[in-house]
Amino acid sequence: MKIILKQTVESLGKAGDIVNVKAGYGRNYLIPQGFGVLATPSMINATMQEIEQKAIKEAKSKESLEIIAKKLNTIKLTFALKAGEDDKLFGSVTTQMISDSLQEKGFKVDKKYISVEDTIKSLGNYSAIVDFGDDISAKVKLKVVAE
Repeated sequence: MKIILKQTVESLGKAGDIVNVKAGYGRNYLIPQGFGVLATPSMINATMQEIEQKAIKEAKSKESLEIIAKKLNTIKLTFALKAGEDDKLFGSVTTQMISDSLQEKGFKVDKKYISVEDTIKSLGNYSAIVDFGDDISAKVKLKVVAE
């Protein structure tokens, strides 16, 4: 019996693969659990088109993320905060503050994608990394000045 896998099954293959299985395994487990469908010619064509569409969509999103990362590499954010003696800040610059500043510049980046090497607790120049996944990241320059 030929089955098209809808999801990755460890012992059989990944989503979109056409596999030969015993009739009872396919009919009693794979199909009822939603792991696969019977491999008819029309289902094979539909699955292939779906896989192609998904690949095109992923390629477009990766290209757009790379474009956004290039734009973020050129941005420099300035934070004016209250500082005390020895240029120490009252508080620190947080990833939420960086996210809000980026949103003001037109880039909606969630704070969970932003990381800072050390906590920013004094005046000076720093950098933050925005990680989009898929080996796509951007380095945003930060400048902290006294208010």
